[in-house]
Amino acid sequence: MNILVTGIHGFVGSNLVEALKENCIFYGLDIVSPAKEGVVTTFSWQDFEPTSFPFQTLPQFDAIIHLAGKAHDTKNQSAAQSYFDINTGLTQ
Repeated sequence: MNILVTGIHGFVGSNLVEALKENCIFYGLDIVSPAKEGVVTTFSWQDFEPTSFPFQTLPQFDAIIHLAGKAHDTKNQSAAQSYFDINTGLTQ
């Protein structure tokens, strides 16, 4: 089963890959795109420019799990609008 996970480098995404890596083939989409054990490739959000990205070259995904977003700010430096903008923007 081919699965694309947004936010694959986050806490939940990392643990999801670890828990299911024996039964799934993972691809990632995140703000960073370093290699990750158990993940075929990770794309950066910047890779997905609508005018230049060859979408037809992507594998067929059986599922997309959307985990990307801004979850917490331990230093309390972000405004509520920032959470809304990031979390709704990543979903669109």
